[in-house]
Amino acid sequence: MVSTDAKSQLRGRRIECETLDRLVATVQDGRSSVLVLRGEAGIGKTALLEYARGSAAGCRIARAAGVESEMELAYGGLHQLCAPFLDRLDRLPEPQRDALGTAFGLSAGTPPDRFLVGLAVLSLLADASEREPLICLVDDAQWLDHVSAQTLAFVARRLLAERVGLVLGVREPFLETELAGLPELEVGRLGDSDARALLDSVTPGRMDDRVMDRIVAEAQGNPLALLELPQGLTPAELAGGFGRPDAGPLAGQIEQSFLRRYQPLPPETQLLLLVAAAEPVGDVTLLMRAVELLGVEGAAAAPAEAAGLVTIGTRVRFRHPLVRSMTYRVAALEDRQRAHRALADATDPELDPDRRAWHLANATACADEEVAAELERSAERAQARGGVAAAAAFLERAAELTPDPVRRGVRGLAAARAKYRAGGYDSARGLLDAAELSPLDERDRAQADLLRGQITFASTSAGAALPLLLKAARRLEPLDAGLARETYRDALNAAMAAGRLPNGASAADIAEATLAAPPGPPPQRNDLLLNGVALAATEGYAAGVPLVRQALDAFRTGGVSREEGLGWLPFACRMAHNVWDFETWSVLSARLADLARETGALSVLPSALHMLVANRVLAGELDLAGVLVAEAATIGEVTGSRSLAQYAALVLEAWRGRESATRQAREAVLRDPAIQGEGKVDTATQWANAVLCNGLGRYEDAYAAAERSAEHPQELGGTYMRSMIELVEAAARSGRPARAAEAARRIEEMARASGTEWALGTSALVRAQVSGGQEAEALYREAIERLGRTEVRTSRARARLLYGEWLRREGRRVDAREHLGIAYESLSQMGAEAFAERARRELQATGETVRKRAVDERATLTAQEAQIARLAGEGLTNPEIGAQLFISPHTVEWHLRKVFTKLGIVSRKQISAKLLQSAQPPLSYSRSA
Repeated sequence: MVSTDAKSQLRGRRIECETLDRLVATVQDGRSSVLVLRGEAGIGKTALLEYARGSAAGCRIARAAGVESEMELAYGGLHQLCAPFLDRLDRLPEPQRDALGTAFGLSAGTPPDRFLVGLAVLSLLADASEREPLICLVDDAQWLDHVSAQTLAFVARRLLAERVGLVLGVREPFLETELAGLPELEVGRLGDSDARALLDSVTPGRMDDRVMDRIVAEAQGNPLALLELPQGLTPAELAGGFGRPDAGPLAGQIEQSFLRRYQPLPPETQLLLLVAAAEPVGDVTLLMRAVELLGVEGAAAAPAEAAGLVTIGTRVRFRHPLVRSMTYRVAALEDRQRAHRALADATDPELDPDRRAWHLANATACADEEVAAELERSAERAQARGGVAAAAAFLERAAELTPDPVRRGVRGLAAARAKYRAGGYDSARGLLDAAELSPLDERDRAQADLLRGQITFASTSAGAALPLLLKAARRLEPLDAGLARETYRDALNAAMAAGRLPNGASAADIAEATLAAPPGPPPQRNDLLLNGVALAATEGYAAGVPLVRQALDAFRTGGVSREEGLGWLPFACRMAHNVWDFETWSVLSARLADLARETGALSVLPSALHMLVANRVLAGELDLAGVLVAEAATIGEVTGSRSLAQYAALVLEAWRGRESATRQAREAVLRDPAIQGEGKVDTATQWANAVLCNGLGRYEDAYAAAERSAEHPQELGGTYMRSMIELVEAAARSGRPARAAEAARRIEEMARASGTEWALGTSALVRAQVSGGQEAEALYREAIERLGRTEVRTSRARARLLYGEWLRREGRRVDAREHLGIAYESLSQMGAEAFAERARRELQATGETVRKRAVDERATLTAQEAQIARLAGEGLTNPEIGAQLFISPHTVEWHLRKVFTKLGIVSRKQISAKLLQSAQPPLSYSRSA
């Protein structure tokens, strides 16, 4: 802890200092802590970061700073922070080590997923904190390159049980999204008394009271302004205020103070400062080489140091970022270009080719193919490191400097694609507009159409994007049949994901164009699947099912490469559900989730988990589904895309029968701006409400919800099919037999086309509900028998419940008890609470007495503890668990200690047995006398 004197030197900052003291103490006690310091230029953020450094006795310090001119160089800020720990890189798990090595250009490899890089940084910092607590200080975070800012935000959100503190200073106003939601502290302006005391402490002699009043008023409590505004004023001006100019904007006044010290400097000193401002790394050796090329001696720095503008030691440090920006801004364009040219010539083309290319670009005033080509090569290197934002910046500048209009268009298109991948949709659209003004060939124009569709889909909606994707696919047909088929696949998949389509978009149009397109490259199963789905959309469900089933068999039994798996498995999983092939759905959805986890494909993993959650819910494994929902929520926190996790929670909570939790999940889906306005939102939320209300026995509400969910049979998604099942039960139990029979007929048609036990068993179950007498009984028994040959345990248990209810209504109480008892045990064990309660009430109506046993011990575990317990029970190590859940091994161990305490065990070997023990039926019933 720093001394009281040190605190008092930061006048008016008692609260801020105490906050930083608590952060350091928390880290020293073994827990992580994060803080974002926000405030205007000169408000004292750098001084507070320095205070934190001084207060961290016994801690290791790591520092980094964002630099405005470095904002497009990928991982630059992150490399600053991690450089002292790279000797520990070999201690990381191989995928993390490779990702971070590739990102930092230390090794060659495929472009790393940025979230895998984030996990590697988290592991690296956690490892570095083992010997002593680690405090990471990042100044001017608003100027970090985009991917460094994203990575640090990821790390900040995943820190928990590590001895790591992270403090970031951010200049306001700054409209960033990466750091939103992190703990923050606004650094405000000084009060009048503190401002006067600070001003008095740095002013020699006595200042006229009226002058002090004016300076205090103009400084508006900004400490840097109080220190800088009096600089350069004559004693007469300080004494009486004679000659003071009118006040301007505060930042301008501070810069004017620096400018007053800059302008009297000798020309060679000004040129040296300009080169230092253009070279943001602070490399003294590079600076001296560059100024020597300009004919300037190193001694020229002395006047600038004497003026308090810069310090040149082991590194070049400006007094304040405003000094750097002022120096660069006031220089003539020709002088800036000279400075950049000298820096380019002084930079080693082998050791730092990208920064050399960037300086060359800034030194070039007109089109230059040689420089443009260097920038293009830099873009390729940035892309290989996963720095798509940096690649976009290099390509954009390369396009500007390209003299040939055809090549300029190609580079502009590449820049637009990189911007799109980096999430800069508006910039990507602008670059695409500019590229299309060039004479592109037909292939490039088709690629431009595809990119425009992708941008629209990501930034607007599926409905708006589908016509563009369809146009791109048609244009690609004669040029690249494989890419054309993939584009048709993505269009059909988007149509299914979106539900009903606005703006006249038609899934049938996409399907017809798909069928007319030439075949793609092997394997043939991709074409079979695509054509089967298209046939179902154009000629009816029965026409497409055989092809889809044939393709799915090939997917289930054959190997799938990484590229094919990530592209085609999501489509195959969705269609396996739609054709009632539960076994294939189970196999492929688990395979897809594993593949996405192994490869770090976080763009695919959320949808994979969503499909796997729905699959495991129908298998009756609601506890496992809950763990998967928690994993999906973790991924949503990591990526900032939470909609699929919310959908997964909606599926689970509706089947659990928890009304409050289902309502919360439904409201979260409806509020999500990323999916508002899409047809699937209303369809999915109404289906969930129908399941919930049927479980609760509120059949009128269930009917209203199911009708809304089943309003659009033209939708390609499986929610319509599930909605019809809920509609039959709700309509039959609310006195609408005709509507129930109509829905049952539709399900029967689909089931005959599918022919699976799941489909035929479901068909028998819904027909039983609209039949009577011996026919109804035969259908109920057929449903139970067929569903018993599948893994769709929730449907089988529900069939038992419906049959038992029917038997009781028929007055056959003894027969009803058998089926209701089995349903009750099954539904209770699964965790389908509302349906289990329905079975309990029916059992009581037959004369049974239901006895409850102890509450499930797993209820005491949080969602993340349950995840970690399951994975540890499966034999995964702490690093392996951390990699899957995007937390450090230290945090895994911290959670496991709590799991051991809650479950009353002492080793990992006991976890599986304990979880299995608590998975036994929590409820039982006994017959009364």
